[in-house]
Amino acid sequence: MIRKASLLLAGVAIGAIGVVTLSQSHILPAGIANAAPADTYRELNLFGDVFERIRADYVETPDDTQLIESAINGMLAGLDPHSSYMSPKSFKDMQVQTSGKFGGLGIEVTMEDGAVKVVSPIDDTPASRAGVLSGDLITAIDGDTVQGMTLNQAVDKMRGGIGTPITLTIERKGTDKPFDVKLVRAEIVVQSVRSREEGQVGYIRITSFNEQTFDGLKSAIDKIQADIGKDKVQGYIIDLRNDPGGLLDQAIAVSDAFLNQGEIVSTRGRHADETQRYNAHAGDLIEGKPVIVLVNGGSASASEIVAGALQDHRRATILGTRSFGKGSVQTIIPLGANGALRLTTARYYTPSGASIQAKGIVPDIEVTQPLPADLAADASQVETKGEAGLKGHLAIQDGGKEETGSSAYVPPDAKDDKQLQYALDLLRGLQSNAAFPPDPNRGIPN
Repeated sequence: MIRKASLLLAGVAIGAIGVVTLSQSHILPAGIANAAPADTYRELNLFGDVFERIRADYVETPDDTQLIESAINGMLAGLDPHSSYMSPKSFKDMQVQTSGKFGGLGIEVTMEDGAVKVVSPIDDTPASRAGVLSGDLITAIDGDTVQGMTLNQAVDKMRGGIGTPITLTIERKGTDKPFDVKLVRAEIVVQSVRSREEGQVGYIRITSFNEQTFDGLKSAIDKIQADIGKDKVQGYIIDLRNDPGGLLDQAIAVSDAFLNQGEIVSTRGRHADETQRYNAHAGDLIEGKPVIVLVNGGSASASEIVAGALQDHRRATILGTRSFGKGSVQTIIPLGANGALRLTTARYYTPSGASIQAKGIVPDIEVTQPLPADLAADASQVETKGEAGLKGHLAIQDGGKEETGSSAYVPPDAKDDKQLQYALDLLRGLQSNAAFPPDPNRGIPN
């Protein structure tokens, strides 16, 4: 559980679980919608009448732009929880998020007692090279005090073009008075993939699916194989816990990394001719080594595509608790200088033809994470409602039962992580379970 809001300067704030959407960016062709009937245009006249009445008679002069944005958001909110209007700024922020690159300083920050606190600098970035340390308090940015700013406002101010200068005023424990640090913004690559060796097991954590994710995964696998020795690796753990999702093409690429053939996912829109199927290519990057995928109530969208594909093909054992259950695809439709529209345009289905909408991925091995005493007293702090708990979510089409989410708690210390330790024991042969390794004969036919 993240107990303090934190942002990667000047990167991306990952929002509420399930809100970061699986999306494809393209412009819909003109004429895709059927012509609106005459009654619809009469209703639009009603909207115009109400708009003009508000402008003329509201107790205070309203902001026309805000009125129109609110009307658009109201229209979209009536569809489902993942369709929304993005202002030009929100659209730009989303593009930064999905690109995984931005002009910034390379520090993770949080807000504490009205000041911006450095959680940690990222290696080989302007912040680390300038000597910024964990625990430093940023009290001013280019001479402007951060007192009264929100964390997002402070992060926005620290963002900027690559090569542009910035001055941070820092208070540091053990120093007599604040001091200035001059930096030059550089390109920062969001590290969506982190890895380490657990003995002879490769551990790979994927935190989001941006444009850098597959490349990060490949680099992580290469490093693990070089450090341990390709033939000596006992297996891999792919940790997708609390990964809210991201780009569809990256979910497909990550799945393809472990598959030699077969369907990865299909997307189905309103019309039958809109169905698209995405298939794996020959070439398993880990050459058949055992894989365990960790999921929990915070694993959503793109994470569930990967888990579903590897589960259906019996390529990996899924371990943990039920995932979030976001089974829809959002298309980002640019609106020129007016921002963009995020619109739900399709549902996605796992290779076996199953939709996980409002149901989630059920793990092959369910392992519940014990909660520390302070959270056990109020488990709602780490229990996700899942897609089924979101107001206005898309209904299940096959008549199945909706399922709520599960715990999204992951202990900060790996030795207390029951799910991780169980996976390690399975790969090392210290535990046994009928679901590991998965029986390839029970998978879908290729």
